[in-house]
Amino acid sequence: MVFKRRDKRPIWQIVLEAVYPRGGWARAFNYVKHRVRRLPDTPEKIARGIWAGVFTTFTPFYTLHFLVAAVIAKLMRGNILAALMSTFFGNPLTYVPIAIASLQTGHFLLGSRLNSDMHESLGAKFGGAGRDLWHNFMAIFTPEKMDWHRLHLFYDEVFFPYMIGGIIPGAATATLAYYISVPLIRAYQNRRRNVLRNKLAQLKKNIETDVADQ
Repeated sequence: MVFKRRDKRPIWQIVLEAVYPRGGWARAFNYVKHRVRRLPDTPEKIARGIWAGVFTTFTPFYTLHFLVAAVIAKLMRGNILAALMSTFFGNPLTYVPIAIASLQTGHFLLGSRLNSDMHESLGAKFGGAGRDLWHNFMAIFTPEKMDWHRLHLFYDEVFFPYMIGGIIPGAATATLAYYISVPLIRAYQNRRRNVLRNKLAQLKKNIETDVADQ
């Protein structure tokens, strides 16, 4: 395959680069920013894609962020590739503040209470939900009875508040990203067009000079 890596990375390197990419997060961010600005589309359509991608990072659908961002961008008539790349806004450096903002907002809107020891509580609830999923899967093949208690607890105290609470901070952050992106992308595209126009004019001038010399 043309795009297949020649050097196979060990598992530990794949995990490490997912948490801290080669060259650092600053370099990765600059790469994504450069690629987004070079997309061949209108600034408004690209910015709508950015809106979709940033908003998606405030949802609890962690393994489905690409799919969710693509669907939202499609509904908004935004650039889907910009939406996919903008999900980069959610990364190991931002997920903690995103989770805190979404959970606190969700529990506030629902009138429930967020456990003060959130990190331990979240870890325990995620672990409990995972154990229930595994137990219920194995129960299909064994005499064991299915148990949905910890999954139900996870849904009530983490997933649902997260999903509801992420709407307001997610929409606010995504809207801010939209209004910042439009003028920046437009300025970049105009500058790029001027550079190409000047290169073409210079090339035409060089050709005319060569013809005249002959």
